[in-house]
Amino acid sequence: MSSALLHTDLGDLPLLARGKVRDIYSLGPDPEADLLFVATDRISAFDHVLGSGIPDKGKILTQLSLFWFDFLASVTKNHLITTNPDQFPTALHPFRSQLAGRSMLVRRAKMFPVECVVRGYLSGSGWKDYQQTGAVCGIPLPIGLRESDRLPEPIFTPAAKNNIGHDENISFATMVDTIGKQYADALRTLTLAIYTQASNYAATKGLILADTKFEFGLIDNELGQPEIILADEVLTPDSSRYWPSASWSPGGPQPSYDKQYVRDYLESIHWNKQAPAPSLPDEVVSRTREKYLEAFHLITGLTSLEGQGA
Repeated sequence: MSSALLHTDLGDLPLLARGKVRDIYSLGPDPEADLLFVATDRISAFDHVLGSGIPDKGKILTQLSLFWFDFLASVTKNHLITTNPDQFPTALHPFRSQLAGRSMLVRRAKMFPVECVVRGYLSGSGWKDYQQTGAVCGIPLPIGLRESDRLPEPIFTPAAKNNIGHDENISFATMVDTIGKQYADALRTLTLAIYTQASNYAATKGLILADTKFEFGLIDNELGQPEIILADEVLTPDSSRYWPSASWSPGGPQPSYDKQYVRDYLESIHWNKQAPAPSLPDEVVSRTREKYLEAFHLITGLTSLEGQGA
């Protein structure tokens, strides 16, 4: 197992942002210049980046996003230009070892300041909300639902982006006030369409896609008119809740292919969820990597990460 890549350093290339997982670089001083997304192996929990990374996690997230971008091409356009380091600007060629398998050259979009969340099952913050109010983000639901129950139909529950801590759930009316009714309606329709297609596919692989979130932006098309595109990561275990369908049993939490295993470990050591965040034991790192890889294998049908032999 390779070592985890926690930080990238691309020389003089301007670093625009260092998120919990991704390092984002600008390919030029022009505010319209293309961007380079590099998915590191960092992992966060309870809004803190942990002291340990998960080897190959960034490659898994990138390769999964590529699979879904291609799969959803008939539903929505996306911001991807290429993932081939040989096609990156020559200034990036010396950094190939950092970029191979985990980077995307993308068009810069004007991002909407909302997360487009869709829930097909009652879990996570949605379950907590339902217990208190009988609704999820203001959307009334039938009485008597259990944790992890399938909802009568998928629901759209947007959130306001928050660079510090959790995103904040907002009503659809607030979303309309924020970005306008035309775009709010379009993003809701597109989000539900993507979820339907993706969850139907996941079901053929023995997976339940319980919920997920998307980010969209605007890019001018060939006629110079703004066009909605799908951006960032797509349908990865970091942004989605996948459950094995064979063991689905409503009435409590479900086994999942995300970082719940890490959260459970951190709860077991009674971490106070304040900085500095702890590192993870080798066993937790290894098991978490296995969960991410298993999700990758099930969804894509591939036996190894592209060119990486994982």
